Order: sequence, then structure tokens, then C-alpha cells
Amino acid sequence: MNADDRAAQPQPGSNTFDRRRFLGFVLAAPTLVTAAQLVPAEQAEADVPSADITELVDLNDVMTLAALPTSGLITVQVNTDGTVSFALPRAEVGQGITTSTAMLIAEEMDVPLDRVRVTLADARPELVFNQLTGGSNTTVATFTPIRVAAAVARGRLLEAAAVALGAAVTELTVEAGVVTGPTGRSIGIGALAEKAAAVRTQQVTAELKPAEQFTVIGTPQRRIDALDAVTGRKKFTMDLAVPGALPTMVCRPPTINGKVGAVANAEEVRAMPGVTHVVVISSGVAVRARTFGQCIDAVRALKVSWGPGSAQGKSDETVLAELRAAEPPLGLPPLTPSVEARFTFHFRSNSALETNCAIADVRSDRAEIWSGLKAPIVAKEAIAAKLGLPLGAVTVHVTESGGSFGRKLFFDAALEAVEISEKIGKPVKLMWHRADDSRQGRTHPMATSRVRIAYAGNTVLSYKQRHTSVATDLSHGFGEIFTALAAKLPVADLGFSETFFQLSQSMPYNFGVNSRLLNETDKGFNTGSMRNVYSPDVTCARELLIDRLASKMGKDPYRIRRDFLKDDRAIAVLEKVAEAGRWGRAMPAGTAQGIALHTEYHSASAVLVEIDCRPGTVGRPIRDGVAGPRVTKVVLAVDAGLTVNPRGLEAQMMGCAMDGIALALTSSLHLRDGYFLEASWDNYFYTRQWNTPPELDVIIMPDTTGKPGGAGELGVAASMAAVACAYGRATGTMPTTFPINHGTLSFEPKPVVPPVPQSPTDGLDHAF
Repeated sequence: MNADDRAAQPQPGSNTFDRRRFLGFVLAAPTLVTAAQLVPAEQAEADVPSADITELVDLNDVMTLAALPTSGLITVQVNTDGTVSFALPRAEVGQGITTSTAMLIAEEMDVPLDRVRVTLADARPELVFNQLTGGSNTTVATFTPIRVAAAVARGRLLEAAAVALGAAVTELTVEAGVVTGPTGRSIGIGALAEKAAAVRTQQVTAELKPAEQFTVIGTPQRRIDALDAVTGRKKFTMDLAVPGALPTMVCRPPTINGKVGAVANAEEVRAMPGVTHVVVISSGVAVRARTFGQCIDAVRALKVSWGPGSAQGKSDETVLAELRAAEPPLGLPPLTPSVEARFTFHFRSNSALETNCAIADVRSDRAEIWSGLKAPIVAKEAIAAKLGLPLGAVTVHVTESGGSFGRKLFFDAALEAVEISEKIGKPVKLMWHRADDSRQGRTHPMATSRVRIAYAGNTVLSYKQRHTSVATDLSHGFGEIFTALAAKLPVADLGFSETFFQLSQSMPYNFGVNSRLLNETDKGFNTGSMRNVYSPDVTCARELLIDRLASKMGKDPYRIRRDFLKDDRAIAVLEKVAEAGRWGRAMPAGTAQGIALHTEYHSASAVLVEIDCRPGTVGRPIRDGVAGPRVTKVVLAVDAGLTVNPRGLEAQMMGCAMDGIALALTSSLHLRDGYFLEASWDNYFYTRQWNTPPELDVIIMPDTTGKPGGAGELGVAASMAAVACAYGRATGTMPTTFPINHGTLSFEPKPVVPPVPQSPTDGLDHAF
């Protein structure tokens, strides 16, 4: 085998061939329809987890491997009007994947970006694991299949154009969706759509564009849905006009997962203006009415007795005690010097901008559902089982959604809507109230993390981390992937959560013998894989202890990271933020810089922040809120391999930075007597304007790998860790409880009965 042949072989952790020539299909159809034919690359196998399993295979590799066998079922269609259609089997929840997908097609087909129509595919069980959105995997997994299908279409169009123009294929050029021959005659792809179609499915070859010829990929593009979004024309679930589907809400229990005992005034509420139905369901009492305002009035009027919930009597203190009791031991103290600490991370809300919602129309022999779902196949299967219907009798439409951060992996709203529609025999448009999202929705689990680093002189001998968490619910599709691929994964017989943990946690530093273990306890909470899942907590704990190690060794926090990093890409992003952020510059007392690094999804990010912890800043008066320290500057550098849309990547990193600031400083739920005190975004403190940094600089590194890495969640962990490290340096005390302001309850908790709080009436009297 010569050097060129060796270079063309699949590399460890890759998900397809490095050659540019691929097989594809032209499918039998009235107009041109094409698909890719891909086979999984060989994956390395091992019997037990290694010290850093992610160097062998990571979560993104596993998701890509799971999706690859059905990639040929995803098709590109050329229409007679000159547009190109593609039904994306992923969920657009604001991350911009419809735009990046359109860019891939536009690139390979040489058509204008605004002629590519990307829609979201309905639930298609035949796609198996190819219709699961999460783990920053969409662009990674679809990058090659979409391009191959588009390249097949381009080749087929050129063949048809050669006949129409009387020229050889090699004499033709394609620009802006128009094929031009050597004599100047031209023909649009719309006119070729039927000519290029196949009467029977044919296997063909296609060659992808080399990167040096890219004119779309890698260029900043505005979102293809931007105009519709800002003009109100974009359709979300609650915007859909499904015949007969009336507004519906649920009166929910005062404690987490409480059950209905009895309803004392159902008939009275049923007689209220606009109310059409009042019915008991498994999660509460559902009300259907002419308007959502009437639903809210009815929910507030209901008198319900409730049974105990799954977290009855629990509080922050009791759950923390459970976690500490369940912590795996770190082992005997080392014989050499060491640094060690325990960190606590409180519950955090997984509430997206768009509240949980779904539309359902259930009949005796069929059901139709509309919702923003990231695991629609699992939802379809669960709904069919719940209704006792054949899978083919259930149609699940995936709608665009206003945010997710992992929340829309769960389809509880769709299941509720189905249950209500079946019971009343009418279509329903179900919407959760914001208080429902906060108190009964999905949360990021409360956790502790114990870390120990042993060292001698300037050498780190070992790194141990024991992360203990309230159980994370992975029943939305990730677990099924792990089960299906168990024999191919180097994780022995680990459980779902431990597998997820091991496949997502990297160790970028040369820290000798290192081990990271997860232990989960307490399944009484509604949890989910919130954005970046375990990584923000795990990385924050690690990076804080690295700062303490630097102090013990007498080293600069930036320099110690730089000296111990293993990977050139990680070194490059760290050096870039240190340079751009002027690491080490003189700053006033009470202010400081912090720096941190995170690698995941075959990508790397580093963040430098500056924070102001001076009394005048911390004590700023905020009505019913906590001001606390303020991050005044963020510099974030990201290497995502090959960047498809730099503008989209920049937006994702800005969101990651805001998430990280919130997780470090203000964003948490307070648990008391089996329920969360927060009941709206008035008193759940995501990063607000008063804590948004005046300076924010996102640096996108030059392409390094020739293929995309994951990016949607990448910057959260390093951002949170950098803020925490900056706080420790500014105050002289390393923080160990997060968010830092969790101990201050700045608002008067709203009542739990009725579950929907009274709407504020003083909105004109103040502004944030």
C-alpha cells in the first residue's frame, strides 16, 4: 500500500471514507430524486473502558455510526421550478441546521442558497437512529450523506443537460442553477428535473467538491428562516391552524409528579365561559376552552385534592445529603502532594423559550400529532403503544421549535395531548404554562463532583474525579442507541448513563493515570440531558482544581494548562484567547481574569473572561433579583474542524457563553417540600441584561480537519469554568457551590395552588 492509499483509509474515530468518490442512487420518481449509499467505517473495539475512552471513540462517533446505515433513505429532490427540496430528519430548534443543510446542498449543486427548500421530515421509523437530534451531531452525521446525494443530483443533471445542449459533460459548467454549454446555450435545472429522472432506481458514482473549490461552505450566511422569524411568519406548533384543535392546558399538582385524588368542582368549571371539556388525566386535570385565557381562568378555578409526588418532602438539603452518601470513594490519599475538593451543582431548569406544547387529533383508528420533537420516532412508537394502534396509523409531524437545550428530546407534551384528545374525542392544542415548565418540567440534575489531583514537583501523577448525580433520564433515544451498538462499543456492560458519561468526557491534559466515574441516585425527578449534559459541571470542577494546582506549583493558570495540554488544536485555541484577551494584564482589586478549556465532539474551545466582583457591582439594586458579580468580557475561541457557516457557529458560541455565565452565577432551581420555588422567568435567573458582558469576542479558528466537528453545545463547559475561575481569582476564594448566588433567594415564591400564578398587573410600572 502506497502513501496515497494509506491516506485514503478511514482514520480512527472517522465516520466515512476520506476519498471524494462515493456511491449513490438515482431513485425512480417523476422528477430527479437522489440519495447516498454509505457504509459504516470500521470502529475500534475494546473490552473495557480505557483511561480516556474518547481518544478511541466518543459519543459523536457512536451517534454517527448509528445513523449511517439509513443515510441512503434521505433524499434530495430537484423540482421543475428550479428549486431543490430536502426533508431534514433532524429538529430545527433555533440552532440553524436548516441553514447549514441548505448550504451543503447549494455547494455541491451550484444552486443559489435561496433556491434550496429545507423542511423537517415527519417521524420515519425506517430511519431508526437517523432521526435523533442531540449531542451536537447533526452536521457531523449528515455532512457527507447530504453532499453525496446532492453531488449525485448534480451529475445526473449534467448528463441530461449534455443531451439537451448537444455537448459533452466535461464541456458544461453549472452556475446559479443554470447549466451552460460551450456555445453559450444554457438550460436551468428546473427544465432538467424531469429529463434527469429515472424510471428505475440506479446506482451511480459521484465525486464531492474539494475544499479548495468551496464557495458556500465556510462563508458567513444569514439564516434562511431569519426574515420569517423577525416578521412573525415563521410557524411554530402553537401557530398551526389544525381544524377543531382548541386551546388546552393542565392543572398540575403542587409537588413534583403528584397524582389527582379528586376534583371537587368539575361541573362548575365546565360551565365557565368558553370551557368545552374538563377531564382527569395521568398528570393532572386537563381543560379545553375557546382561548388560552379561558383555560388559565379554568385551571385557576379548579379545586383538586392531590396525592403525594415522587419527591415528596425533599429539599436541596436532603438531596445533597443523598448525593454525598452515594459518592464513590476517591481511594486512599496519595503519598505525594495533592489538591482535592468537592463541588455542588444545584438543579437547573431546562425550560426553552417556547414552552412545552403539542397538537393532537386522536380518532378511533388513527392519530395525528404536531410538535417540536428531537426524538420523533421514539415518540411515535410510544404514542402507538399508548393508543393500541398500529405504528402506521400514527402520524407525527415535526414542527420547528423555539429552543430546546435538550428539553425537546422528551415528548411528554405530545403524550399528554394524545391522552386528552383520546379521552374527549376532540383535537386539542396543548400548551404548558411557564410555571409548569419550571415546576414539573425537565431539570438538569443536582450533582456533586469530587476531584483529586496528585503531583510531584512539576509532574502530575494522577487525576481522579467522582461525579455523583440525581439520575439523568436517557429514555428518549440515546439509550436505544447504546443498546443497539453494545457489541461495537468499548464500554463493556456499562449502563446507559455511565456509557454516555464515559463517551462524552475527555481528558485534554497529560495528567498521568486518570479516571472519571459517574454514580447516579434518586429517580424521583423529571430530568433530562440539558445542553452539554454532564460536561459543564465536570469541566468546571476540573478547571477550578487546575487553578488551585497552579497556585500550589507556583505557576500561572494559563501556563500550567498550556504546558500539560496534549493536543495541538487545544493548545491553539488556548493560546488564541490568551493573546486576544491579553491574559495577565493588570486589573483593579476585586476584578480578575479566568481561563478554561474544553474538548468534545472532535472540537475544542477555550474561553477567557473578566469579572467584576467589587461591592458596588455585586450590590447593584435589582428588583426581586440578584445582581451579583458581572462578567465584563468574554473571549471565546472555537475549533470545530471544518466550519460550514461561520455566522451560525458564532451565534452558537454566543449562546454557549450566556449559558456558562448563567450556570456559574445565577441559574438554578430551589427545591423545598417536594417542589421547586421558581414559577416563571421572572424568578429564574438565566443571564439577564444586567449580567451580559459588554465585550464578547468569538474567534473561529481556521479549518483544521477537513470535516465538521460538533459545536452546538461545545462552548458551555469552558464558559462556565472560566467564569468560576475568574470569580475565584477575583475574590481569593475558590467557589465550590453553583450557581454562586444559589444561597440568596431574592424573590417571594409564588403559590403552588393554583398552579398557574396570577399574571402581573404592574408591567408598565417597571422594566428590567
